Amino acid sequence: MEWIILCVSIVSYSVSVNGELVGPFYPGRELRQGDPLSPYLFIICAEGLSSLIKQAERRGDIHGCRICRGAPRISHLLFVDDSFFFFRADAVESSTMHTIFAKYESNSGQAINFQKSGIFFSRNVSSLDRDFISNILGVSTPLNTGRYLGLPSLIGKSKRAVFGFLCD
Repeated sequence: MEWIILCVSIVSYSVSVNGELVGPFYPGRELRQGDPLSPYLFIICAEGLSSLIKQAERRGDIHGCRICRGAPRISHLLFVDDSFFFFRADAVESSTMHTIFAKYESNSGQAINFQKSGIFFSRNVSSLDRDFISNILGVSTPLNTGRYLGLPSLIGKSKRAVFGFLCD
């Protein structure tokens, strides 16, 4: 992680004016919104998060969802600034996900904004279990279950929880 910080903090910019380079300029802050480097840094961090989740799956600590019989399990979907996680709605898998998120935060330096995060439960999950799992994860906001990228965001009847968060 330190080499990434070095790439961001020691950067300088030069500008071509009438064919002549002017500069270098040194930014007063590190990355700014819209910086061309931002998507690549996100991919590196997201790959780390994905690896943590895959390790937990291989150990049998979490189980994803299937959209139909014979389909592969999906445990997570990572987009530019949205992430969805699919796991069983029980204390063990919720605690495992909470541990993964904490490890991700400490290793990547990205903070999960739980105020902007939401959770969705299958209708087969009792309200007592919903409250318990929401407390474990620190999320109480229902996840918007509308459409995402033109598709229905949540389909199914299993005993699952879907957790979505935004990184700030």
